[in-house]
Amino acid sequence: MLEDETAGDPVRGTKWTRKTLDKLAAGLKRRKFRIGRETVRRLLRRLKYAPRANRKRLSQKQDADRDRQMRYIARIRHAYERAGKPVISVDTKKKELIGNFRNAGCTWRQAPLEVLSTDFPSDAQGKAIPYGIYDVAHNAGFVVIGTSHETAAFAVHAIRRWWRHDGRRLFPNQVELLILADGGGANSYRSGLWKWALQHFADESGLTLRVMHYPTSASKWNLIEHRLFSYISGNWAGHPLTSYETVLKFIRTTKTAQGLCCKAYLDATDYATDLKVTPEQKANINLISHKVLPKWNYTIKPHASTGRK
Repeated sequence: MLEDETAGDPVRGTKWTRKTLDKLAAGLKRRKFRIGRETVRRLLRRLKYAPRANRKRLSQKQDADRDRQMRYIARIRHAYERAGKPVISVDTKKKELIGNFRNAGCTWRQAPLEVLSTDFPSDAQGKAIPYGIYDVAHNAGFVVIGTSHETAAFAVHAIRRWWRHDGRRLFPNQVELLILADGGGANSYRSGLWKWALQHFADESGLTLRVMHYPTSASKWNLIEHRLFSYISGNWAGHPLTSYETVLKFIRTTKTAQGLCCKAYLDATDYATDLKVTPEQKANINLISHKVLPKWNYTIKPHASTGRK
């Protein structure tokens, strides 16, 4: 019955089928077997079948240097962790409309919540742009909710806010910070505005910023995705995000048995768009490219005349 309906992994021996338990039981009954769906389930597990969802792992484009970069990131991250130096993983989570809109997921209730039948942006009170900073050493999240635009200035302001609130207290006397970021978005490795904003942060804090970007289509391996953002999504699943305070509440109450805790703040600044780095600004960025894949890896040092703040 499963011969033409089965696919699988020849290495691990796992298999799957498009037929449901009920359809398989019905097919066996037509062949004069006395059997129910639970027996079918047990037999399938004995044959190494299991319920499996699609796994997003393939990509249309894969950079030839992808594996080298991933290994380089892992090596430098572990070196920083062993030395007690701060390592943060940063990214922008999916933007959310603020209003009585459907939010994927289910909650235990006696009756379903009534929400709008459409999710037009014109019906929203605003939008939430969550920029997250995940502190690897302390398993702690720090999320800044923007309300205007996802820009490099907004991203670096969130990192600056984390450092002032938590970073310098948790990592006293440290002069280096490792930032792991995606290759696109507000923290794109191509963005001169991102590097210019980081230079300001370096000058203000006195920190030497080592920045490493994940290759194209590899952002799912950024630590913040599966150590922070996935838990936030699970915490507010099935709940309409009716206000900014609701968003902040769900982020602040995100916890795990492994000790994850999270802080959240609102940033109502109206960040300008369509800005460009001038040649003078670009020349003033104290950037040192790494020998290994310099397009993705670089260090920004504070100018000598600045002090720590």
